[in-house]
Amino acid sequence: MAETVLTIDARGEACPIPVVRTLKALGALAGPGMVETIVDNEIAVQNLTRMGEGKGCAVSSERTGEKEWRVTVRADAAVAVAAGEPEAVTCDVPAASAPRNVVVAITSECMGTGDDVLGKKLMGSFVYSLTQLDELPATVLLYNGGAHLSCEGSPALEDLRGLAASGVEVLTCGTCLDHYGIADTLAVGEVTNMYVIAQRLTGASLVVRP
Repeated sequence: MAETVLTIDARGEACPIPVVRTLKALGALAGPGMVETIVDNEIAVQNLTRMGEGKGCAVSSERTGEKEWRVTVRADAAVAVAAGEPEAVTCDVPAASAPRNVVVAITSECMGTGDDVLGKKLMGSFVYSLTQLDELPATVLLYNGGAHLSCEGSPALEDLRGLAASGVEVLTCGTCLDHYGIADTLAVGEVTNMYVIAQRLTGASLVVRP
């Protein structure tokens, strides 16, 4: 059987999109094959290498231009099936492995501190990454500056809509919307109050605050 080769051009795409696209391509392999991903920065090379090695694949990379690298992830049949068909593996699930009640609390437009431009970019990547998780959070809470993310014009709006469409509860603090004068621009989820926010936070099995 001829080896399948899939090529992905991920130049200009922000983290974690090159990794997500490569992982999906691995899952599409019907047998032994490899995925070649073209990227434009060394950080993407490192992320792809880490992902591939974590899947048990052979990974190599080469610089093909001033700002261009080709990362090759080679998978055998077993790895390809594991990446693409997790539902084919069945087992008894102990109670401890039941889905968790994960609540994501977003309190700012920025992720981390230091540079706001970078922080907004990181937050956008974080919200996108939530949409790619195998286990989605139960609730996304948006309060204080985080309320801006669920309003018209937010770069994270489409990803939040995707989460909501997948059954994730998206709640934005009404007091915060009023404070910033953006209540009439809410574009996803529902308005909530501090009592509900307190309920969700105290009832969560895990609270994630990016």
